[in-house]
Amino acid sequence: MLTLQDVSKEYRSSRARTPVLAGISLSIAAGELCALTGPSGSGKSTLMNLIGLLDRPTAGEIKIDASPVQHLTSDELAAKRNQALGFVFQSFHLLPHLSALDNVALPLLYRGISLGERRKQAASVLQHVGLAQRTSHRPDELSGGQCQRVAIARALVTRPRLLLADEPTGNLDSKSAEDIMSLFLELNAELSVTSIIVTHDPSIAARCPRRIVLRDGRVFDDNRGELRSYAS
Repeated sequence: MLTLQDVSKEYRSSRARTPVLAGISLSIAAGELCALTGPSGSGKSTLMNLIGLLDRPTAGEIKIDASPVQHLTSDELAAKRNQALGFVFQSFHLLPHLSALDNVALPLLYRGISLGERRKQAASVLQHVGLAQRTSHRPDELSGGQCQRVAIARALVTRPRLLLADEPTGNLDSKSAEDIMSLFLELNAELSVTSIIVTHDPSIAARCPRRIVLRDGRVFDDNRGELRSYAS
């Protein structure tokens, strides 16, 4: 489903080049649930931005559904993101003046779907994440865990092939974080959506069937067994 071959990323200025990722090669099959983890500065966010088509690699090849993406135009990348990817962020990024229902329905607007059908699909996904009774509530009327469920529903409403979650439990208390992680596991089992979760929390990473650990811009460990210590 997702393949990276010798992917590198460096940032350049007039005075220096700063390498961030070096020779990343990974293959993630359809339906896998992976944690992407490692110490601060290891390259997690940069790698997620490349996979999410928000940035381009300096070298190497990225394929989504066997199709190379690094040479697509900006418009083609935007279309690919809307068609194939779903995003969940630490800070939710919900629009405060919209209800949960309309926040979830928003991505469907860019597909030319009617308002009634958008809301119908959004209501179905909100029910799936346990918020059928909160569709009319705005973000300030919801708990942090509920806001993150709305954000997950918004990411899923377009039926993405790949779900990318960047520190999705980072703003939550431990109980809410465990609940959200349980939801990711349930959704992965029920919908078989390929999922990558960036996290610095070992307890969250340990619940993922696969853990990919970065260190100094390289893959330090990639396993389905016991998670190694990656403390800096």
